[in-house]
Amino acid sequence: MIPYASWTGQTKVLRVMRDAGWRVLTGPHILNRNAWLVPAWDDGTPAPYCIDNGAWSSFQAGTPFNGKLFLRSVDMLADGADFIVVPDIVEGGLESLRFSESWLPKLQNYGAPLLVAVQDGMSVDDVSSILGKDIGIFLGGSTEWKLDTMRDWGRAAQQYGCYFHVGRVNTMKRIHLCGLA
Repeated sequence: MIPYASWTGQTKVLRVMRDAGWRVLTGPHILNRNAWLVPAWDDGTPAPYCIDNGAWSSFQAGTPFNGKLFLRSVDMLADGADFIVVPDIVEGGLESLRFSESWLPKLQNYGAPLLVAVQDGMSVDDVSSILGKDIGIFLGGSTEWKLDTMRDWGRAAQQYGCYFHVGRVNTMKRIHLCGLA
């Protein structure tokens, strides 16, 4: 299990994350004077990272997803990213999957594995045809649905040999459940 946390400028937090073996989640929500920054630890050395799409931040803020800003972050940060989360619609079910599939051709040449966010109402059968070494699973959706289906998605990732990441793991209970998935 590899934990990720949103990038912060707080030196103490960065030091604790680095020392604990965590990695950094970055993306369009990290913008500093119109320049994308490659995540770095408190001592300035590069930090391992993934690129989120910013859909959750937009959902929370009640603003539309900004595809141009997401692509800008991918253009600047894809080289070296552990994975890229494909744009999705939070809690959007199959509509989210269709939206994500429309983004795959735009992202497949960046070289990093792509993770499709699975959302409320989706099943393994809905995504099985696209899963594999280069396309994995990002477990999104509502908290209740995520917790109820986490093991199923973990088994699917093992079956299809793909990367599996669970979003918003921000409690000890969820960390424990990820260890069981």
